Amino acid sequence: MSLTTIIGRLQGVESPLFALALIFSSVVMYDATGVRRAAGQQAMILNRLLDDLFIAHRGIHQVRLRELLGHTPIEVIAGALLGVVIGLGLWR
Repeated sequence: MSLTTIIGRLQGVESPLFALALIFSSVVMYDATGVRRAAGQQAMILNRLLDDLFIAHRGIHQVRLRELLGHTPIEVIAGALLGVVIGLGLWR
């Protein structure tokens, strides 16, 4: 959002470059909350299934999947606001 803010200040909010930067920022924020968070939840479920499956076979070593993927919506909003503040600070 910092780059988007700077582009908006330099080029104007009606410029095609600002629109492109805003779309790119939106896709990144959507990915951070939606897709990656869903992958983290799936990893948690798969780890539980693997734990249950390999309880009987203690000699088998399993690699656990990363469960902490993505961000909560509040974290993404806070990051976006921080980006706007940084963008405004860098512009001056």
